Amino acid sequence: MAQESPKNSAAEIPVTSNGEVDDSHEHGFNRDLKRSLPAGLGLSETQITSHGFDSTKEGVIEAGSFQGSPAPPLPSVMSPSRVAASRLTQQGSDLIVPAGSQRTQTKSGPVILADETKNPAMEKLELVRKWSLNTYKCTRQIISEKLGRGSRTVDLELEAQIDILRDNKKKYENILKLAQTLSTQLFQMVHTQRQLGDAFADLSLKSLELHEEFGYNADTQKLLAKNGETLLGAINFFIASVNTLVNKTIEDTLMTVKQYESARIEYDAYRTDLEELNLGPRDANTLPKIEQSQHLFQAHKEKYDKMRNDVSVKLKFLEENKVKVLHNQLVLFHNAIAAYFAGNQKQLEQTLKQFHIKLKTPGVDAPSWLEEQ
Repeated sequence: MAQESPKNSAAEIPVTSNGEVDDSHEHGFNRDLKRSLPAGLGLSETQITSHGFDSTKEGVIEAGSFQGSPAPPLPSVMSPSRVAASRLTQQGSDLIVPAGSQRTQTKSGPVILADETKNPAMEKLELVRKWSLNTYKCTRQIISEKLGRGSRTVDLELEAQIDILRDNKKKYENILKLAQTLSTQLFQMVHTQRQLGDAFADLSLKSLELHEEFGYNADTQKLLAKNGETLLGAINFFIASVNTLVNKTIEDTLMTVKQYESARIEYDAYRTDLEELNLGPRDANTLPKIEQSQHLFQAHKEKYDKMRNDVSVKLKFLEENKVKVLHNQLVLFHNAIAAYFAGNQKQLEQTLKQFHIKLKTPGVDAPSWLEEQ
C-alpha cells in the first residue's frame, strides 16, 4: 500500500505582517532552509521562531523527522529579503536542539589578531640593507681617497709605527727563511758525516794495515756529526722562536691594525656624509637625516678611537716582547755557531743547557728496556 506523503506544514504557516513590509520572501527563505537540512543530522524536531519586524506576534514552524525523498538541490542563487536576513541573524540563538543531542551554538564577534613576532626573513633583509649601505659608503670613501678627492684621518705617529712594524716583519721573514735553509743544509751535512764515519769504522775493521788511519777519521766524523746535531738543535730552537714571533705575535698585531684601518675608513665615510648634509639646506626633511647621520658618525668615531687605542697598546707590548725574545735568541745563535766552528764541544753543550734545550738526536735508536731499567 502506497504510503501517503506527509503534509507539507509550510502551507499552513500564518503570515505576519505589520502592514508595511511584505514578508513572503522571508517565509520562502525559511521553507527552503527547512528543506535543505540533511537527513544525517538526525533531528527529531526543529523549532524555528521568527519575530516580526515591529510586532510581538511570531510565526512557528514545527517539522517532524525527515522521512521523504531527498530535497531537490537549492537554486544556485537565493535572494532573501533584507528583513528576513536580519531577523535570522538576530534570532540565531533560537535554534533549539532536542534533549539528548549535542547543542552547538556559533557566536560571532570581533576577531583579534595577536601581535606577530618579527619575521626572520625581514630581519635578515634589514641586516643586508645596512651592510650594503655601509659597504657602499666605505667603497666610495676608498675610491675618493685613491683619486685624491676625499680627505682621510691620519695619526702620524701611529702610522709611522705601523710602517716600521710591517717593514720589520718582512726582514724577520727573510731571516727565518735563511735560518731554515741553513738548518736543512746542516742536517744533510750531519747525515753525510754520520754515514762517512760508519764507512771509516767498517774499513778500520777490515783493513788491518790502515786500521789506525781509518779509525781516526771515523772518530772525527762521528764527533763532527755529534756537534752538528747539537748545533742543529740550537738553530731549530732559534727558528721556532722567531717563527712564533713573526707568524703569531706580529701577525696578531697586524690583524688589529687591519681592524683599525677598517674602522678609520668607516669613520671617514660617515664623517664625509655628515659634512655633506651639514652643507645642504636645513628643513623638516633634512633635519631627521642630519640627526641620524650625527648618531652614526658618533658611533663610528667611538669605534675608531677604541681601535686606535688597542693598536697603540699592542704595538707597545709587541716592541717589549720582540726585544726580549730576539735578544735571547740572537745570543743563543751566536754562542752556538761560535762554539761549533771553534770545535769547543763543551761550550756548545753549555750553551744548550743555558737555554734549556733538550736534543733529540736523529738516527739514534731509543734505549732498550734493559738500559731504561
